[in-house]
Amino acid sequence: MGLKTLGTLALAAALGAGLMTAPAGAASLKEVKEKGTLVVGIDPTFAPFEFTDAGGKIVGYDPDIIAAVAKNLGVKVEYKVMPFSGILPALIAGGFDMTPTLNVTAERAKRIDYVIPTATSTNAVLALKDGKVKSSDIGALSGLTCAVKQTTQPEQMMQALNTGLENAGKAPVELLGFETIEQTIAALDKGRADCVVDDKSVLTEAVGKRKDLALVVVGDIGPSTPIGWGVNKADADLAAALSAEVAKLKADGTIGKLQTQYFGYTMELPEKDFVPAN
Repeated sequence: MGLKTLGTLALAAALGAGLMTAPAGAASLKEVKEKGTLVVGIDPTFAPFEFTDAGGKIVGYDPDIIAAVAKNLGVKVEYKVMPFSGILPALIAGGFDMTPTLNVTAERAKRIDYVIPTATSTNAVLALKDGKVKSSDIGALSGLTCAVKQTTQPEQMMQALNTGLENAGKAPVELLGFETIEQTIAALDKGRADCVVDDKSVLTEAVGKRKDLALVVVGDIGPSTPIGWGVNKADADLAAALSAEVAKLKADGTIGKLQTQYFGYTMELPEKDFVPAN
């Protein structure tokens, strides 16, 4: 049985456990308040940003912020769980109201609206201590195999870095795409991949959880990028309202406390001009 099949079965089990809510379309701020519910599309496999606890509840940094925002708006939160690769298509199709934890990119900004950033992302390279990878320099990764989550910013960044390698006459990094961080680490463990590239906070969390493996974050790779929530472009008023609520939570110190709780450090978060030009 392949890793992708295992991921599909795990998702089916999660849905059977009641993590997924009934279908609901994206809505304006007025409609969200009228129905009394903010419907959130989420892939809770991205600890510490969003994950499920032992009881199956969706928890983490962004769910805590979402809960605070929803309370201030006077609405409840409902989650629709799905693999990350399906999140943006479903958001654009109106399958839910918003989704958290998206790297802010110019390409995505053409298709969705962003709420002001709730975090920043620095990607890093994870490897086995006794493995081939000792450096996060892209030149050192030339010709090796790297596991990434499909359709994510780390995957896109690696594709861009591969273009640089090829232009320099060097072998690109072979990229293996998976649905979850657990699957990428399994590929590393089984020798299918020489390293994993993902958000540094996610990889650090994984090292702490997988004491059975000799894992090490060998270094950062690529530039830092803002992380924000995504909203359907038809719902600009909802995006503006969510941005206003996030700004309030920044100002009163709530977000700083959550950053310290989940990451062990605080981040500088821009409120304007955070979408790259290209």
